[in-house]
Amino acid sequence: MNNLTLRESIKKGLIEALESDPNVFLMGEDIGEYNGAYAVTSGLLKQFGPKRIIDTPISESVILGTGIGSAATGLRPIIEIMTINFLLLAFDQLINHAAKLRYMSNGQLEVPLVLRTVTGGGAQLGATHSQSFEGWLASVPGLKVVCPSTPKDALGLFRTSMKQKDPVVFAEHALLYGVRGDVPDKFYEIPFGKADIKRPGNKVTIISYSGMVRTCIQASEFLSKNFNFECEVIDLRTLRPLDFETIIKSVKKTGRAVVVEEAWKTGGFGANISETIQLEAFDYLDSPVIRIASEDVPAPYNRKLELDTMPSEQKIVTAIKQNFSI
Repeated sequence: MNNLTLRESIKKGLIEALESDPNVFLMGEDIGEYNGAYAVTSGLLKQFGPKRIIDTPISESVILGTGIGSAATGLRPIIEIMTINFLLLAFDQLINHAAKLRYMSNGQLEVPLVLRTVTGGGAQLGATHSQSFEGWLASVPGLKVVCPSTPKDALGLFRTSMKQKDPVVFAEHALLYGVRGDVPDKFYEIPFGKADIKRPGNKVTIISYSGMVRTCIQASEFLSKNFNFECEVIDLRTLRPLDFETIIKSVKKTGRAVVVEEAWKTGGFGANISETIQLEAFDYLDSPVIRIASEDVPAPYNRKLELDTMPSEQKIVTAIKQNFSI
């Protein structure tokens, strides 16, 4: 085992991809000379040169459009969009082209593109740099959406991403880059559409992904220590494809479900999960499905206010105590 940060595990995946396939190249803003806004690509320009580590102009539509074209003609681009907020400037390229080219060409064109981007709030970056759009993107047929929460998952899921024929949005939470975890020395991959039970339990199923997984685990440990109430925490890992089988099996065991996400509650991805639980496990539920999400407001710049708008350990604990009478 190696003890790596999530940043280091993703960089390891990038190096593997670049070394194993000459058609792989990286492209994005400040990924070369500046070593990347979040230091994931640090040193790669020196190691692989400017033809494979390409600094781009500040134009997200051009970056992604170039990546789509190169992918459709046989290359394997890894595109970095500095934050998921900036991806709004390239939605036409992503949703109307990358996600649909294989379908509309009847398989004659493929877009094997991995789009790395940073998601999430909590870093006091203001309303236009703190949003979570991965749930929106997971509603688009033709895209695959990956949201790792641990270094081990990040590397295993990235390796799988590089084998896809369809575009993959690989969303990395800004506050997870420094998180450490054991990563196996032996080569492994993690399949898409396979959730992971991060903490077993029998009283309630908590479903989450990305940065909120750690928050859910913290809340679960508090409830276990103080109330002997054991929560099962499920990390979705990928939003599209989504592993409903693991979710439903767990809910049938516990009889209760809480869905936690960092995105806004209105229109949130958690509503899709909640609906499926109600449909597939209704007879097993002892109470309605609970949803916990961010408040329907732009992210404040003030740190205390920003944190107050987001799900927290205390909010999860309070919701479970109030709704399940513990």
